[in-house]
Amino acid sequence: MSTVVVTGTQWGDEGKGKIVDYLAEQADIVVRYQGGSNAGHTVSVEGKEFKLRLMPSGILYKGKRCVVGDGVVFDPEVLLNEVAGLKKEGVEIADYLISNRAQVVMPYHRLMDGLEEDSRGQLKIGTTKRGIGPCYMDRDRRIGIRMCDLIDDETFAEKLKIILEIKNRELEVLYNHPPLDYEKILAEYRGYADRLRPFVLDTPSYLNNAVKNGEKILFEGAQATMLDIDYGTYPYVTASHPISGGVCVGAGIGPKKIDMTVGVVKAYCTRVGEGPFPTEQLNETGNQIRNVGHEFGTVTGRPRRTGWLDGCVVKYAGYIGSLDYLAITRLDILDHFDEIKMCVAYKYNGKIIDEMPANLRIFGKVEPVYETFKGWNTDTSSIKKYDDLPEQAKVYLKRISEVADVKIGFVSVGPNRNQTIVCAQNIF
Repeated sequence: MSTVVVTGTQWGDEGKGKIVDYLAEQADIVVRYQGGSNAGHTVSVEGKEFKLRLMPSGILYKGKRCVVGDGVVFDPEVLLNEVAGLKKEGVEIADYLISNRAQVVMPYHRLMDGLEEDSRGQLKIGTTKRGIGPCYMDRDRRIGIRMCDLIDDETFAEKLKIILEIKNRELEVLYNHPPLDYEKILAEYRGYADRLRPFVLDTPSYLNNAVKNGEKILFEGAQATMLDIDYGTYPYVTASHPISGGVCVGAGIGPKKIDMTVGVVKAYCTRVGEGPFPTEQLNETGNQIRNVGHEFGTVTGRPRRTGWLDGCVVKYAGYIGSLDYLAITRLDILDHFDEIKMCVAYKYNGKIIDEMPANLRIFGKVEPVYETFKGWNTDTSSIKKYDDLPEQAKVYLKRISEVADVKIGFVSVGPNRNQTIVCAQNIF
Protein backbone atom coordinates (compact mmCIF):
# COMPACT_ATOMS: atom_id res chain seq x y z
CA MET A 1 0.00 0.00 0.00
CA SER A 2 1.34 3.44 -0.86
CA THR A 3 -1.58 5.85 -0.31
CA VAL A 4 -3.61 5.98 2.91
CA VAL A 5 -6.44 8.37 3.84
CA VAL A 6 -7.34 9.20 7.45
CA THR A 7 -10.78 10.72 8.02
CA GLY A 8 -13.06 11.50 10.94
CA THR A 9 -16.26 9.50 11.34
CA GLN A 10 -18.25 11.70 13.72
CA TRP A 11 -18.46 15.49 14.23
CA GLY A 12 -14.72 16.07 14.41
CA ASP A 13 -12.35 16.11 17.38
CA GLU A 14 -11.96 12.33 17.20
CA GLY A 15 -8.19 12.41 17.63
CA LYS A 16 -7.22 12.31 13.95
CA GLY A 17 -4.03 14.23 14.65
CA LYS A 18 -2.80 11.47 16.95
CA ILE A 19 -3.53 8.75 14.37
CA VAL A 20 -2.01 10.74 11.50
CA ASP A 21 1.07 11.46 13.59
CA TYR A 22 1.40 7.75 14.40
CA LEU A 23 1.07 6.66 10.76
CA ALA A 24 3.27 9.50 9.49
CA GLU A 25 6.35 7.69 10.76
CA GLN A 26 5.86 5.19 7.91
CA ALA A 27 5.02 7.80 5.26
CA ASP A 28 7.20 9.85 2.95
CA ILE A 29 4.64 12.62 2.39
CA VAL A 30 1.73 13.87 4.53
CA VAL A 31 -1.01 15.85 2.77
CA ARG A 32 -3.78 18.04 4.19
CA TYR A 33 -6.53 17.98 1.55
CA GLN A 34 -9.38 20.21 2.78
CA GLY A 35 -10.61 22.62 5.43
CA GLY A 36 -8.83 25.61 6.89
CA SER A 37 -7.54 27.07 10.13
CA ASN A 38 -10.89 26.42 11.81
CA ALA A 39 -9.76 22.82 12.37
CA GLY A 40 -7.24 21.94 15.04
CA HIS A 41 -5.21 18.78 15.58
CA THR A 42 -3.59 18.19 18.94
CA VAL A 43 -0.57 15.88 18.84
CA SER A 44 1.38 14.76 21.91
CA VAL A 45 5.04 13.80 21.51
CA GLU A 46 6.92 12.57 24.57
CA GLY A 47 4.40 14.29 26.80
CA LYS A 48 4.59 17.62 24.97
CA GLU A 49 1.47 18.91 23.22
CA PHE A 50 1.50 20.56 19.80
CA LYS A 51 -1.64 22.24 18.48
CA LEU A 52 -1.69 22.30 14.67
CA ARG A 53 -4.17 24.24 12.54
CA LEU A 54 -2.95 24.23 8.94
CA MET A 55 0.33 22.36 8.97
CA PRO A 56 -0.09 18.59 8.36
CA SER A 57 0.57 16.49 11.46
CA GLY A 58 3.59 14.80 9.87
CA ILE A 59 5.60 17.98 10.43
CA LEU A 60 6.64 16.66 13.86
CA TYR A 61 8.86 14.02 12.24
CA LYS A 62 12.19 14.97 10.68
CA GLY A 63 12.45 14.38 6.97
CA LYS A 64 8.74 14.15 6.20
CA ARG A 65 7.46 16.27 3.33
CA CYS A 66 4.23 18.07 4.23
CA VAL A 67 1.80 19.33 1.60
CA VAL A 68 -1.11 21.78 1.93
CA GLY A 69 -3.40 20.71 -0.92
CA ASP A 70 -5.54 22.71 -3.31
CA GLY A 71 -8.72 21.84 -1.38
CA VAL A 72 -7.49 23.81 1.64
CA VAL A 73 -8.52 27.44 2.16
CA PHE A 74 -5.18 28.87 3.13
CA ASP A 75 -4.65 31.63 5.68
CA PRO A 76 -1.05 32.86 5.21
CA GLU A 77 -0.89 34.62 8.56
CA VAL A 78 -2.00 31.51 10.45
CA LEU A 79 0.51 29.22 8.76
CA LEU A 80 3.43 31.62 9.23
CA ASN A 81 2.58 32.04 12.90
CA GLU A 82 2.27 28.27 13.22
CA VAL A 83 5.69 27.74 11.63
CA ALA A 84 7.24 30.33 13.96
CA GLY A 85 5.64 28.69 16.99
CA LEU A 86 6.84 25.22 16.01
CA LYS A 87 10.38 26.46 15.44
CA LYS A 88 10.31 28.10 18.86
CA GLU A 89 9.44 24.69 20.31
CA GLY A 90 12.46 23.16 18.60
CA VAL A 91 10.66 21.52 15.67
CA GLU A 92 12.87 21.38 12.59
CA ILE A 93 10.83 22.65 9.63
CA ALA A 94 12.50 22.26 6.28
CA ASP A 95 10.17 20.74 3.72
CA TYR A 96 6.59 21.93 3.38
CA LEU A 97 4.75 22.72 0.17
CA ILE A 98 1.61 24.72 -0.63
CA SER A 99 -0.61 24.15 -3.64
CA ASN A 100 -0.62 26.98 -6.16
CA ARG A 101 -4.35 26.30 -6.56
CA ALA A 102 -5.25 26.70 -2.86
CA GLN A 103 -7.72 29.52 -2.18
CA VAL A 104 -6.44 32.32 0.06
CA VAL A 105 -8.36 33.47 3.14
CA MET A 106 -8.52 37.27 3.05
CA PRO A 107 -9.40 39.80 5.79
CA TYR A 108 -12.86 40.38 4.31
CA HIS A 109 -13.59 36.64 4.61
CA ARG A 110 -12.99 36.66 8.37
CA LEU A 111 -14.92 39.90 8.80
CA MET A 112 -17.95 38.77 6.80
CA ASP A 113 -17.93 35.37 8.49
CA GLY A 114 -18.46 37.03 11.85
CA LEU A 115 -20.97 39.58 10.58
CA GLU A 116 -23.07 36.95 8.83
CA GLU A 117 -23.04 34.60 11.80
CA ASP A 118 -24.10 37.40 14.16
CA SER A 119 -26.96 38.32 11.81
CA ARG A 120 -28.40 34.78 11.71
CA GLY A 121 -30.01 34.91 15.14
CA GLN A 122 -31.62 31.55 15.87
CA LEU A 123 -30.30 30.17 12.59
CA LYS A 124 -26.65 30.58 13.62
CA ILE A 125 -24.37 27.73 12.57
CA GLY A 126 -21.69 27.94 15.25
CA THR A 127 -18.90 28.94 12.86
CA THR A 128 -15.44 29.73 14.25
CA LYS A 129 -15.57 33.04 12.32
CA ARG A 130 -12.21 32.39 10.67
CA GLY A 131 -13.43 33.08 7.15
CA ILE A 132 -13.60 29.48 5.96
CA GLY A 133 -17.15 29.46 4.57
CA PRO A 134 -16.89 32.87 2.86
CA CYS A 135 -13.60 31.84 1.24
CA TYR A 136 -15.17 28.68 -0.21
CA MET A 137 -18.15 30.79 -1.30
CA ASP A 138 -15.88 33.13 -3.23
CA ARG A 139 -14.22 30.16 -4.87
CA ASP A 140 -17.62 29.01 -6.12
CA ARG A 141 -18.56 32.56 -7.14
CA ARG A 142 -15.28 32.57 -9.08
CA ILE A 143 -14.01 35.68 -7.34
CA GLY A 144 -11.47 33.92 -5.14
CA ILE A 145 -7.76 34.61 -4.92
CA ARG A 146 -5.53 31.56 -5.25
CA MET A 147 -1.93 31.10 -4.16
CA CYS A 148 -0.78 31.38 -7.78
CA ASP A 149 -2.43 34.83 -7.83
CA LEU A 150 -0.96 35.87 -4.49
CA ILE A 151 2.64 35.19 -5.49
CA ASP A 152 2.25 37.10 -8.78
CA ASP A 153 2.44 40.75 -7.75
CA GLU A 154 0.70 42.15 -10.83
CA THR A 155 -2.13 39.59 -10.84
CA PHE A 156 -2.72 39.98 -7.12
CA ALA A 157 -2.89 43.77 -7.26
CA GLU A 158 -5.40 43.68 -10.14
CA LYS A 159 -7.62 40.98 -8.64
CA LEU A 160 -7.62 42.46 -5.16
CA LYS A 161 -8.72 45.87 -6.48
CA ILE A 162 -11.70 44.42 -8.38
CA ILE A 163 -12.75 42.02 -5.62
CA LEU A 164 -12.40 44.57 -2.83
CA GLU A 165 -14.76 46.92 -4.66
CA ILE A 166 -17.35 44.12 -4.62
CA LYS A 167 -16.69 43.29 -0.96
CA ASN A 168 -16.83 46.89 0.21
CA ARG A 169 -20.22 47.35 -1.50
CA GLU A 170 -21.47 44.20 0.23
CA LEU A 171 -20.12 45.34 3.60
CA GLU A 172 -21.82 48.73 3.26
CA VAL A 173 -25.19 47.55 1.93
CA LEU A 174 -25.61 44.37 3.97
CA TYR A 175 -23.93 45.30 7.25
CA ASN A 176 -23.50 49.08 7.24
CA HIS A 177 -19.78 48.46 7.76
CA PRO A 178 -17.04 50.91 6.66
CA PRO A 179 -14.91 49.88 3.66
CA LEU A 180 -11.63 48.01 3.97
CA ASP A 181 -8.41 49.70 2.86
CA TYR A 182 -6.95 48.39 -0.42
CA GLU A 183 -3.38 49.59 0.10
CA LYS A 184 -3.18 48.15 3.62
CA ILE A 185 -4.34 44.69 2.52
CA LEU A 186 -2.12 44.80 -0.58
CA ALA A 187 0.98 45.55 1.48
CA GLU A 188 0.17 42.95 4.15
CA TYR A 189 -0.44 40.13 1.70
CA ARG A 190 2.51 41.01 -0.52
CA GLY A 191 4.60 40.53 2.60
CA TYR A 192 3.11 37.06 3.06
CA ALA A 193 3.71 36.28 -0.61
CA ASP A 194 7.41 37.14 -0.35
CA ARG A 195 7.84 34.72 2.55
CA LEU A 196 5.75 31.89 1.08
CA ARG A 197 6.72 32.06 -2.62
CA PRO A 198 9.54 29.45 -2.34
CA PHE A 199 7.09 26.86 -0.96
CA VAL A 200 4.34 27.18 -3.61
CA LEU A 201 4.14 24.67 -6.47
CA ASP A 202 1.84 22.49 -8.56
CA THR A 203 1.04 19.89 -5.91
CA PRO A 204 -1.22 17.63 -8.05
CA SER A 205 1.70 17.07 -10.43
CA TYR A 206 4.06 16.58 -7.50
CA LEU A 207 1.80 14.06 -5.74
CA ASN A 208 0.92 12.06 -8.86
CA ASN A 209 4.61 11.70 -9.64
CA ALA A 210 5.17 10.55 -6.07
CA VAL A 211 2.45 7.90 -6.46
CA LYS A 212 4.01 6.77 -9.74
CA ASN A 213 7.37 6.42 -7.99
CA GLY A 214 5.87 4.28 -5.23
CA GLU A 215 6.31 6.80 -2.42
CA LYS A 216 4.13 6.39 0.67
CA ILE A 217 1.59 9.19 1.00
CA LEU A 218 -0.71 9.87 3.96
CA PHE A 219 -3.76 12.07 3.34
CA GLU A 220 -5.06 13.92 6.40
CA GLY A 221 -8.63 15.14 6.67
CA ALA A 222 -9.90 17.89 8.94
CA GLN A 223 -13.36 17.89 10.58
CA ALA A 224 -15.36 14.71 9.87
CA THR A 225 -18.14 12.91 8.00
CA MET A 226 -21.05 14.46 9.91
CA LEU A 227 -19.64 17.91 9.09
CA ASP A 228 -19.30 17.24 5.37
CA ILE A 229 -21.02 19.94 3.29
CA ASP A 230 -23.19 17.35 1.50
CA TYR A 231 -23.33 14.33 3.79
CA GLY A 232 -23.28 15.95 7.22
CA THR A 233 -26.00 17.53 9.34
CA TYR A 234 -26.54 20.37 6.85
CA PRO A 235 -26.54 23.35 7.39
CA TYR A 236 -24.59 22.74 10.63
CA VAL A 237 -21.56 21.62 8.70
CA THR A 238 -18.22 22.83 7.40
CA ALA A 239 -17.85 24.17 3.86
CA SER A 240 -15.77 21.34 2.39
CA HIS A 241 -15.58 17.55 1.98
CA PRO A 242 -13.80 15.84 4.91
CA ILE A 243 -14.82 12.38 3.64
CA SER A 244 -12.28 10.21 1.82
CA GLY A 245 -13.81 11.22 -1.53
CA GLY A 246 -12.63 14.75 -0.79
CA VAL A 247 -9.05 13.61 -1.37
CA CYS A 248 -9.65 13.32 -5.11
CA VAL A 249 -10.63 16.98 -5.56
CA GLY A 250 -8.67 18.33 -2.59
CA ALA A 251 -5.32 16.85 -3.56
CA GLY A 252 -5.73 16.08 -7.25
CA ILE A 253 -5.43 12.32 -6.84
CA GLY A 254 -7.73 10.01 -8.82
CA PRO A 255 -9.89 7.47 -6.91
CA LYS A 256 -7.98 4.48 -8.32
CA LYS A 257 -4.85 5.79 -6.61
CA ILE A 258 -6.27 5.51 -3.08
CA ASP A 259 -5.23 2.21 -1.51
CA MET A 260 -6.49 2.36 2.08
CA THR A 261 -8.92 4.37 4.20
CA VAL A 262 -8.89 4.63 7.99
CA GLY A 263 -11.79 6.18 9.89
CA VAL A 264 -11.08 7.63 13.32
CA VAL A 265 -13.75 6.96 15.96
CA LYS A 266 -13.80 8.52 19.40
CA ALA A 267 -14.99 5.90 21.92
CA TYR A 268 -17.84 8.27 22.81
CA CYS A 269 -19.33 11.26 20.92
CA THR A 270 -18.74 14.99 20.95
CA ARG A 271 -19.62 17.91 18.75
CA VAL A 272 -19.34 21.69 18.85
CA GLY A 273 -21.69 24.32 17.55
CA GLU A 274 -25.33 23.90 16.66
CA GLY A 275 -27.27 20.99 15.18
CA PRO A 276 -28.85 17.68 16.23
CA PHE A 277 -26.90 15.22 18.37
CA PRO A 278 -29.05 12.15 19.18
CA THR A 279 -26.85 10.67 21.91
CA GLU A 280 -26.04 13.96 23.68
CA GLN A 281 -26.07 13.69 27.46
CA LEU A 282 -27.24 16.94 29.05
CA ASN A 283 -26.66 15.53 32.50
CA GLU A 284 -23.97 14.42 34.93
CA THR A 285 -22.82 11.71 32.52
CA GLY A 286 -22.15 14.33 29.86
CA ASN A 287 -20.31 16.50 32.38
CA GLN A 288 -18.22 13.55 33.49
CA ILE A 289 -17.22 12.70 29.91
CA ARG A 290 -16.34 16.36 29.24
CA ASN A 291 -14.27 16.78 32.39
CA VAL A 292 -12.42 13.46 32.22
CA GLY A 293 -11.80 13.86 28.49
CA HIS A 294 -10.91 17.59 28.71
CA GLU A 295 -13.37 18.17 25.90
CA PHE A 296 -12.71 21.75 24.90
CA GLY A 297 -11.97 22.97 21.37
CA THR A 298 -8.34 22.99 20.14
CA VAL A 299 -8.82 26.24 18.21
CA THR A 300 -11.72 27.94 20.01
CA GLY A 301 -11.52 26.59 23.57
CA ARG A 302 -15.31 26.09 23.47
CA PRO A 303 -16.76 23.35 25.71
CA ARG A 304 -17.80 20.45 23.49
CA ARG A 305 -21.19 18.82 23.68
CA THR A 306 -20.77 15.24 24.86
CA GLY A 307 -22.65 11.95 24.73
CA TRP A 308 -22.49 8.21 24.20
CA LEU A 309 -21.05 6.67 21.05
CA ASP A 310 -23.47 6.74 18.12
CA GLY A 311 -22.89 3.53 16.17
CA CYS A 312 -25.32 4.64 13.45
CA VAL A 313 -23.08 7.61 12.69
CA VAL A 314 -19.98 5.37 12.49
CA LYS A 315 -21.79 2.90 10.23
CA TYR A 316 -22.84 5.77 7.95
CA ALA A 317 -19.26 7.06 7.83
CA GLY A 318 -18.12 3.54 7.01
CA TYR A 319 -20.03 3.26 3.77
CA ILE A 320 -19.81 6.94 2.79
CA GLY A 321 -16.02 6.83 3.20
CA SER A 322 -15.42 3.24 2.05
CA LEU A 323 -13.49 2.61 5.26
CA ASP A 324 -11.11 -0.33 5.50
CA TYR A 325 -10.28 0.08 9.19
CA LEU A 326 -11.42 1.96 12.28
CA ALA A 327 -9.00 3.66 14.64
CA ILE A 328 -10.71 3.84 18.04
CA THR A 329 -9.41 6.72 20.14
CA ARG A 330 -9.79 7.83 23.76
CA LEU A 331 -10.83 4.42 25.02
CA ASP A 332 -9.01 5.27 28.25
CA ILE A 333 -11.50 8.08 28.98
CA LEU A 334 -14.12 5.38 29.63
CA ASP A 335 -11.86 3.42 32.01
CA HIS A 336 -13.78 4.29 35.15
CA PHE A 337 -17.41 4.31 34.03
CA ASP A 338 -19.50 1.62 35.70
CA GLU A 339 -21.83 1.51 32.73
CA ILE A 340 -21.30 2.47 29.09
CA LYS A 341 -23.92 2.85 26.37
CA MET A 342 -23.83 2.74 22.59
CA CYS A 343 -26.55 3.73 20.15
CA VAL A 344 -27.03 0.88 17.67
CA ALA A 345 -30.20 2.06 15.88
CA TYR A 346 -32.63 4.99 15.59
CA LYS A 347 -36.35 4.87 16.25
CA TYR A 348 -38.72 7.44 14.76
CA ASN A 349 -42.49 7.42 15.28
CA GLY A 350 -42.14 4.03 16.93
CA LYS A 351 -40.31 2.43 13.97
CA ILE A 352 -36.67 1.53 13.46
CA ILE A 353 -35.19 3.51 10.56
CA ASP A 354 -32.29 2.17 8.49
CA GLU A 355 -31.07 5.37 6.85
CA MET A 356 -29.31 8.43 8.21
CA PRO A 357 -32.04 11.12 8.15
CA ALA A 358 -31.25 14.03 5.86
CA ASN A 359 -34.17 16.04 7.26
CA LEU A 360 -32.94 17.67 10.47
CA ARG A 361 -36.44 17.93 11.87
CA ILE A 362 -36.57 14.13 11.81
CA PHE A 363 -32.95 13.66 12.88
CA GLY A 364 -33.54 15.96 15.83
CA LYS A 365 -36.42 13.77 17.01
CA VAL A 366 -34.99 10.27 16.55
CA GLU A 367 -34.84 8.12 19.67
CA PRO A 368 -31.49 6.36 20.14
CA VAL A 369 -31.77 2.61 20.68
CA TYR A 370 -29.05 1.85 23.21
CA GLU A 371 -27.14 -1.26 24.14
CA THR A 372 -25.62 -1.14 27.60
CA PHE A 373 -22.17 -2.49 28.44
CA LYS A 374 -20.59 -3.19 31.78
CA GLY A 375 -17.62 -0.91 32.41
CA TRP A 376 -14.16 -2.40 32.90
CA ASN A 377 -12.97 -0.09 35.70
CA THR A 378 -9.34 -0.73 34.79
CA ASP A 379 -6.60 1.65 33.70
CA THR A 380 -5.90 0.85 30.04
CA SER A 381 -3.39 3.64 29.39
CA SER A 382 -0.29 1.43 29.58
CA ILE A 383 -1.64 -1.58 27.66
CA LYS A 384 0.32 -2.39 24.49
CA LYS A 385 -1.52 -5.41 23.06
CA TYR A 386 -5.18 -5.90 22.14
CA ASP A 387 -5.33 -9.26 23.92
CA ASP A 388 -4.28 -7.60 27.17
CA LEU A 389 -7.25 -5.22 27.22
CA PRO A 390 -9.93 -5.91 29.84
CA GLU A 391 -12.53 -8.38 28.58
CA GLN A 392 -15.36 -5.86 28.83
CA ALA A 393 -13.36 -3.34 26.79
CA LYS A 394 -12.91 -5.96 24.06
CA VAL A 395 -16.65 -6.69 24.12
CA TYR A 396 -17.34 -2.98 23.60
CA LEU A 397 -14.79 -2.67 20.79
CA LYS A 398 -16.06 -5.78 19.04
CA ARG A 399 -19.58 -4.39 19.06
CA ILE A 400 -18.41 -1.10 17.53
CA SER A 401 -16.86 -3.08 14.69
CA GLU A 402 -20.00 -5.17 14.22
CA VAL A 403 -22.36 -2.19 14.11
CA ALA A 404 -20.10 -0.24 11.73
CA ASP A 405 -19.27 -3.34 9.66
CA VAL A 406 -15.63 -2.22 9.58
CA LYS A 407 -12.61 -3.95 11.12
CA ILE A 408 -10.64 -2.33 13.92
CA GLY A 409 -7.11 -1.36 12.94
CA PHE A 410 -5.96 0.68 15.95
CA VAL A 411 -6.96 1.38 19.53
CA SER A 412 -5.59 4.50 21.21
CA VAL A 413 -5.41 4.47 25.02
CA GLY A 414 -3.71 7.82 25.53
CA PRO A 415 -2.38 10.89 23.71
CA ASN A 416 1.20 9.74 23.15
CA ARG A 417 2.53 7.74 20.22
CA ASN A 418 3.44 4.78 22.40
CA GLN A 419 -0.13 4.55 23.69
CA THR A 420 -1.37 2.99 20.45
CA ILE A 421 -2.46 -0.63 20.11
CA VAL A 422 -1.95 -1.85 16.55
CA CYS A 423 -4.35 -4.52 15.24
CA ALA A 424 -3.71 -4.04 11.51
CA GLN A 425 -0.12 -4.42 10.36
CA ASN A 426 -0.70 -3.81 6.66
CA ILE A 427 -1.67 -0.12 6.52
CA PHE A 428 1.38 0.90 4.45
